[in-house]
Amino acid sequence: MVIRLLKPSWVSHEGKPIFSVDIHPDGSRFATGGQGDNSGKVAIWNMEPVREEKSEKDENVPKLLCQMDNHLACVNCVRWSNNGMFLASAGDDKLIMIWQSSRASSMSSVFGSGGKQVNYECWRVKITLRGHSGDILDIAWSPHGTWLASCSVDNTIIVWNAVKFPEQVTVLRGHTGLVKGLAWDPVGKYLASQSDDRSVRVWRTCDWQQDARITEPFQECSGTTHVLRLNWSPDGLYLVSAHAMNNAGPTAQIIERDGWKTAMDFVGHRKAITCVRFSSRIFTSSKKFSKSGEYSCCAIGSKDRSLSVWVTASKRPLVVLHDLFTSSILDISWGSSGLELVCCSWDGTVAYFDFSPDDIGAVLSDEEKLKVQEQIYGKSIYNTENCLGNRIIESAELLSIQEEKDHQEKLQLLQLEQQQKQQQRSQSQPVVLCSDSNSVGKPTNRQIETRTKDGRRRITPIFLAPQPDVSEMPLPFMSGGAVPMFSSSKEASQIVVEKKDEVTSPVSASKLKESSRSAARSRCFHLQRKPVRSLLKRRTK
Repeated sequence: MVIRLLKPSWVSHEGKPIFSVDIHPDGSRFATGGQGDNSGKVAIWNMEPVREEKSEKDENVPKLLCQMDNHLACVNCVRWSNNGMFLASAGDDKLIMIWQSSRASSMSSVFGSGGKQVNYECWRVKITLRGHSGDILDIAWSPHGTWLASCSVDNTIIVWNAVKFPEQVTVLRGHTGLVKGLAWDPVGKYLASQSDDRSVRVWRTCDWQQDARITEPFQECSGTTHVLRLNWSPDGLYLVSAHAMNNAGPTAQIIERDGWKTAMDFVGHRKAITCVRFSSRIFTSSKKFSKSGEYSCCAIGSKDRSLSVWVTASKRPLVVLHDLFTSSILDISWGSSGLELVCCSWDGTVAYFDFSPDDIGAVLSDEEKLKVQEQIYGKSIYNTENCLGNRIIESAELLSIQEEKDHQEKLQLLQLEQQQKQQQRSQSQPVVLCSDSNSVGKPTNRQIETRTKDGRRRITPIFLAPQPDVSEMPLPFMSGGAVPMFSSSKEASQIVVEKKDEVTSPVSASKLKESSRSAARSRCFHLQRKPVRSLLKRRTK
């Protein structure tokens, strides 16, 4: 087995802890969250210098893409939405910030860096969610993208409506200790949570009631960890928890979906398990594993500073890496390819792993993965035109929310089509007047040129409507140091220059003042006359 292991020293929060890491769905960037100088810190990094040594040594290839210091306290979790449009961050300031890429094209320096650090991308807060009364330790997007769940030291879980932020779908209460981990069932039927009250609870998404409470594997647990990040397998058959015990030894408990049985676990770590993360891909049988068929792969991080990688087709770990960091592993993230992994530690560093299909197995395509899910849970009652977006929806409430989301997306598409049609019409018509009251009479596709008395040219300016500040979807960051800042077109300009044989005189400042005064007088005159007329009418009656 040949595994590439790298620890890029330039991915750092200046020596302060990194509590969370997440790879973007397009694989071109990844986000980290943790402690900053005087606030919480969220950073977005270029993935290319991590993968390739050549890009890492190239000074023209940027490493830090953007740094955001909006959080007032330490950031405990960062998570990309499934489509990659949004980034959610949560921390000790009891806030959740939803970030979206901006259309701003100019590079800017990081505040407080003295111009040494430059933001190559611009991410801005779309909305800030407030609802928890304590530190937020974990967040998770639902597999359909319609919900965002958050858990806190206030012992509650809030499910947010991602279609209508900041609307809350429900607040789940029941835990008697700090809630430190969340995980959505990949088919959208359950939400699992783990708490310091030595329990894992499974909640139904159809009515948001508790479906199961698992306590037996956690009764012997002593002490606690900063996070308890549990996770579901991509086929939905297994839920693996953090910080369980078996015969006085730390384990990661395997909870079977069928009856919530707890007969199996992952063993071998010397201290408590802090985080578990499955690869989102499903693999087919490899020759080195005795079990045939499809299986999943998961990584486990612990307070003993080691990382273990397991596959559900084998009773032994695929690989165990000891003393990877100098402190606890706090978060793990798999890339969309299913073969690369990034983990972070309390010591403020990250590690990158690159596996090959010979090590884990062949990766199933999205279509094949959907077929596996349909074989287990039945045919999907909802399908989109894009096969990559297909999901199995088992609850009527989830179906209605998904339909509402699709309805809004269709409305947005219709609005875009109407805007495109209007642009085409404006290009075909000789003169198009803007509907804005401040620009009445100003053409948007024609430039009028006249002359003053002294022979100088005078050009009527063209009104350009302001564009929205945020973009719909961030594009994959370009490698090789090519940062797309401006775009140009080879097509000829469609603006018509119309020259008029008219002599115009510039308007002096005194005339402008006089015209504005006369307009103000006329408005006041009309306002004063209205009540007089009404009184005259009453007297005549």
